[in-house]
Amino acid sequence: MNLPFKTEALLAGLKPWVLCESPTYDPAAVNRMMDLAAYDLAAAGAEIERIPGRMGFGGSVRARFPHKDFGQPGILISGHLDTVHPVGTIDKNPWRIDDGRVYGPGIQDMKGGNFVSVEALKHLAMAGIETPLPVTVLFTPDEEVSTPSTRELIEMEARKNKVVLVPEPCGPNGEATTGRYAIARFNLKTIGRPSHAGARLGEGRSAIAAMARKLLEIEEMTTEDCTFSVGVIHAGQWVNCVSSECTAEALSMAKRHADLDAGVAKMLAHSGEANDVIIEVTRGVTRPVWEPNEGTMALYGIAREIAKDLGFDMAHRSAGGGS
Repeated sequence: MNLPFKTEALLAGLKPWVLCESPTYDPAAVNRMMDLAAYDLAAAGAEIERIPGRMGFGGSVRARFPHKDFGQPGILISGHLDTVHPVGTIDKNPWRIDDGRVYGPGIQDMKGGNFVSVEALKHLAMAGIETPLPVTVLFTPDEEVSTPSTRELIEMEARKNKVVLVPEPCGPNGEATTGRYAIARFNLKTIGRPSHAGARLGEGRSAIAAMARKLLEIEEMTTEDCTFSVGVIHAGQWVNCVSSECTAEALSMAKRHADLDAGVAKMLAHSGEANDVIIEVTRGVTRPVWEPNEGTMALYGIAREIAKDLGFDMAHRSAGGGS
């Protein structure tokens, strides 16, 4: 049975989600996005539960669809509605359609996939088609910072279900993601010696300069097997002072956990002291390799057959990322 999906209607429904900017560190903005999602899920026929946020993050939405086996293990659709884009990004990257592509902040990661999932469930309900298993949708607010406030919630919900589907974007050639690389985060700090940059420059030991040199060393450790990148750095308050402290955050990814373990050891070895500057490296959130197992490949096989019915052959891949 072909359901009546209309591109124009899908785009009209997705647009408010994209216009509702929802950066992780703005809980009020994330909650506004959760309001939109809760409304659309309710319109699709789901029972809605709002879960208050904690640790300074926004809240979550859990939606359960009516089913004859309600309460039994089923399918969990797990997605996040926070993005990395600050409020105001929509002015620089506005909603637009150009050459068959839709643009806007968060549209790929991952509002587009979340919205299409809701619409699919809505169309099934409208057609009177009951899914083989009960469906739960869980939208969370803090994936972009490794889900510190909702990891327990996600794991608890996942354990209740037979299948977990994550509507993150596909690969560049339409591949389904069936595996994830190992990930480790690191917190770095350099502690120098403050001094006046004009009167006593030579007496100071710049934490900023030491960190800059260290970050170059770290990123140069990148290989095909294990990557290292630095995405956050904070330091300084007064331009006329030699900085006494600098902090940074680094990320490492590897296709095999043994390679990540080796990378972690290399990172931690950067701790120490050089030129009267103390260097501290501590390990943060770590995610193990997710390798496709028999169950994963069985799901992929079902998806691939559906894709063939729709006219294309869907490959699969492992990729970096946290979902």
